[in-house]
Amino acid sequence: MASEAGWSCDANDAVHITVVQPGEKKPKTLSTFHPQFTYPIFGDDEQIFGYKGLIIRLRFAAHDLRPHCHISYDEKFKPIGDTQALNLLDTLKPFVQEEAFGNLQDYEKAVQDDPNAKDFKPPGEFVIGYDIGDRKYEVWAGPLADPEVRKLLDRVQVLVSLFIEAGTPLETDDPEWTLERWTVYFVYEKVTPPTPTASSYSIVGYATTYRYWRYQRDLSEAPTVKNGDFPLPEVKVSELPSRIRIAQFLILPSHSRSGHGNQLYTTIHAACIADPTVVELTVEDPNEQFDALRDTADYTLLQPEFLKHNVNLNPDPHGSYSQKKRPRVVPTSALIPTKVLQDIRTSFKIETTQFAHILEMYLLGQIPKSHRLAGGTNLARLLIKKYKATDENDRRYYWWRMLTKQRLYKKHKELLNELELLDRVEKLDATVQNVEEGYEITLDALEARMSEGGAGEDGEGSEGEWEDLREVGAPTGSRDKRVKRKLTVMDDEDEEEDGAGLAKRPKV
Repeated sequence: MASEAGWSCDANDAVHITVVQPGEKKPKTLSTFHPQFTYPIFGDDEQIFGYKGLIIRLRFAAHDLRPHCHISYDEKFKPIGDTQALNLLDTLKPFVQEEAFGNLQDYEKAVQDDPNAKDFKPPGEFVIGYDIGDRKYEVWAGPLADPEVRKLLDRVQVLVSLFIEAGTPLETDDPEWTLERWTVYFVYEKVTPPTPTASSYSIVGYATTYRYWRYQRDLSEAPTVKNGDFPLPEVKVSELPSRIRIAQFLILPSHSRSGHGNQLYTTIHAACIADPTVVELTVEDPNEQFDALRDTADYTLLQPEFLKHNVNLNPDPHGSYSQKKRPRVVPTSALIPTKVLQDIRTSFKIETTQFAHILEMYLLGQIPKSHRLAGGTNLARLLIKKYKATDENDRRYYWWRMLTKQRLYKKHKELLNELELLDRVEKLDATVQNVEEGYEITLDALEARMSEGGAGEDGEGSEGEWEDLREVGAPTGSRDKRVKRKLTVMDDEDEEEDGAGLAKRPKV
């Protein structure tokens, strides 16, 4: 009787994702890479039972993402009672388009001799073009209600399950009014066609955004009952005050570390700023890598504005630093120009918590490093002298910590109030230090990038290392140090029992 041992293989290794384009005689491979995750398809263990030498090759045409799934193996397990090899087709079909399971020769012929390839343009409207080195790229965008946009998204959505932890592919068979709320941004490289009939477009990545209505009542008017005509006139969602939420964001591994993530994010942000109906840009469950990319882009955008308005911490919000009276609350409006900052936030349409992160990072950067924890400042002595410290930069650093603590406490008040006072103080201190460490890493990376003349654009700069394929989705559980913003209130026993909780802590 055959043994079951040795018949399982790693699903991440077995799946090969390939981008192809026409060649001289048959399609040629542009890039091949493995998925980051396969548990949505093959289970938590990410193992496939019943095959030896298994290769599951997912092919995508570079221009229109025409898919094909080809399965090959050396041996297949012969059933023993109820034990049998995994049915690969049944397992893959809920995630891969039906058209992908056709004949390989027919697929290769369709890619090689596509009569529409030469005239192919990405669906939607052209948004922006940009260069990286001597290579040219374009961003196109269109509503999900557009059948061509929907077709491309349907073809590529299997990558959501393979590269975004806990990512969920979009339902594209919803009513048109719902699909109109979605916009899909495609990033393409403009290439020299490999054959006379081939396309000049090659996929780089894509993002999806969702528009949802934000109620804004005119506070100057008292609520009244109005007798108007019924039925009400038709209202288009696109004309209502709305927030835009980035839901999915993918840059192919063959194009990572080149600045495309930053370019795509800033393109989406610019579109929001230009749209008078958009109130705010938000992100759905970003992981740490996307947080870092977003922080970099937003900081680069806001820093000149902060400098223009001379935004800085007031080291003496109550007058002379030597005063003896202890302030009972953090004097926020005396420390920073709150009205100016609110105007900046609303004009750039940045969500409140994200704006607070960027502001805190900027204010920290305005304090000389020798007066910050990263520069070796004597924190114990500062905590004794507090706002009475002799050096104004020490006082700025003290007030910076107090402002950050205040924000953290307000956001997590209910959680923190469950702790004893000493434990609460300890948790806040530890979290502020984590936040500061994350900011320092981002500030150092930004400084290095500036000193290198923006090297991130050619694939070697510090920005690129944050720009991985898994840029938006549920947190990846990465142990990356760059952005340590997790306020953790757990018993030691809980932490040992549930390590998965690391990916589910509230963002601060």
